Amino acid sequence: MPTAEPTQTQTNGAPATLADVLVSLGALDSARAEQVKLAEIQSGSPQEEIIRKGQMVSEDKLVQAKSQLYNIPFVDLQASPVAPAALAALPLEVAERFKVFPIFIDVRDKSMSLAMSDPLDLSAIEFIEQKTGLHIKPFAAIPKQIEDFIQTRYTTTLTQEVTAAMKDVAVDGRELEALEKSRGGFIREEKIAQVVSQILDFAIKSRASDIHIEPEERSTRVRYRIDGILQEKLSIPKELHDSLISRIKILSGMKIDEKRIPQDGRFNFKGSDAEVDLRISSLPTTWGEKIVMRLLKKSGGVPELQELGLRGRGLKNLQDSILRPHGIILICGPTGSGKTTTLYSVISKLNTSKVNIVTLEDPVEYKIPGVNQVQINPAAGLAFADGLRAFLRQDPNIILVGEIRDQETADLAIQASLTGHLVFSTLHTNDASGALPRLLDMGAEPYLLASSMTCIVAQRVVRKIHDDCKEAYSPDPKVVQDIQNELGALWKPQGDVKFYRGKGDPECGSSGYHGRVGLFEVLPITEKIGKLILERSSAADIDKLAKEEGMISMKQDGYLKVVEGITTVEEVLRVAQE
Repeated sequence: MPTAEPTQTQTNGAPATLADVLVSLGALDSARAEQVKLAEIQSGSPQEEIIRKGQMVSEDKLVQAKSQLYNIPFVDLQASPVAPAALAALPLEVAERFKVFPIFIDVRDKSMSLAMSDPLDLSAIEFIEQKTGLHIKPFAAIPKQIEDFIQTRYTTTLTQEVTAAMKDVAVDGRELEALEKSRGGFIREEKIAQVVSQILDFAIKSRASDIHIEPEERSTRVRYRIDGILQEKLSIPKELHDSLISRIKILSGMKIDEKRIPQDGRFNFKGSDAEVDLRISSLPTTWGEKIVMRLLKKSGGVPELQELGLRGRGLKNLQDSILRPHGIILICGPTGSGKTTTLYSVISKLNTSKVNIVTLEDPVEYKIPGVNQVQINPAAGLAFADGLRAFLRQDPNIILVGEIRDQETADLAIQASLTGHLVFSTLHTNDASGALPRLLDMGAEPYLLASSMTCIVAQRVVRKIHDDCKEAYSPDPKVVQDIQNELGALWKPQGDVKFYRGKGDPECGSSGYHGRVGLFEVLPITEKIGKLILERSSAADIDKLAKEEGMISMKQDGYLKVVEGITTVEEVLRVAQE
């Protein structure tokens, strides 16, 4: 193996060694580093061999230290998208033989970024340069990650299909220039249509809720929001960006020659697994148009409240509230916290031939048979307040207003509830107790609010541990103590406490998570809470009284789901940390 001179130096001027770099990374203590240096002198073995044999540090720390020592950039493959053009340029057999994985191709300077188990192997670099005709830029990567990526990424349906569709994309700059001048050329329309189909099909298979197609300076990246987290899965040559965007705009009925202003559109797509409605939004950015596609499943039905993660006292309080003939029930939380799904679940439960349900939404996400759903259209004069006013002349029993955004909508919702209607709506507040002061700030009268409000639900969604790769572990005693302090009498740990996490496998994209579940706090408006509303009390006072009356907070609900092995501490802290 070729050797490279260490580029790091210690403060005393002597060249740094691998052990020194590991100390600077906090992976090895100084005393152990001195032992390694002594063993190197005594045995003549290289430090890397001594450290490996003694299993002193993890493989990823060792790779990071080597990359720092020899000034070779380190890459975390888990955070890198797949570049079909790069996979097409480097055959699988070559990747397996040299334990390398192609990250990216730059057609302008004819170079390939390559993750290598041994980035100092000059003979491998020379061979791959001759094989591909590209200049190789080596990156250090964890060998286990490279092996996993060779196994999974070369065989992933998305990668295979997009790579096949892009086989005609040569790395020759002149041909790419020709493509830009004439849309025909060697990339035919059907190839682009194929790429779009594969991007959408992969989204359905991976349960993605959104697809982001984003232009960058040298490439176009494709990201999928899976279980609420954006994951970069694909990198497409910049030269194909305009063709890709035009194809999507044609499908969704947008103007393909208008690139200066945002546009909206929609279309249906039937994949191999399911049929989806897609809402498309385009946005002009510095490097070109960005497209975001929201996927709305046509089938699958609306989940039950228990399936969403509601249980115990919170579930009972909500069920009791929705069985009352009038009043306001609010669902609170930030964008993407599952409020609409909870509302649809409640509406489906109440939906019978004996009641008239009307909804006013922005937009209508799922169509429920037997429910009169209306899409707001401010341009045509149909805003939330206008629709709500019209609803009262439609003899409704149950009204759903997508969101309370202003005083007019809040006043109309209160009036509707006081005249014998059951009203559901959403509000953007962080917790249940914060909804009441927000409505008072909007101008709602305290005496009307106290008598009309029935129940407030606040929620977030967390990722569930993937059952197929779930493993138990012993948590840090400080974490156990923090959870015990938060839960109080709700949890009494006995013996050796075990929590769970996902190891990560190909099915869950190595994340260790699969699917999502809600964290809820349900605040019923009792007589005492009503008095606090009349006094215009703060959210903190309302929250304190609600907890005294037995309300389980969102964080407590999350920790109970951690104890039961449904989710992880990290997920709860990610969404419910105050």
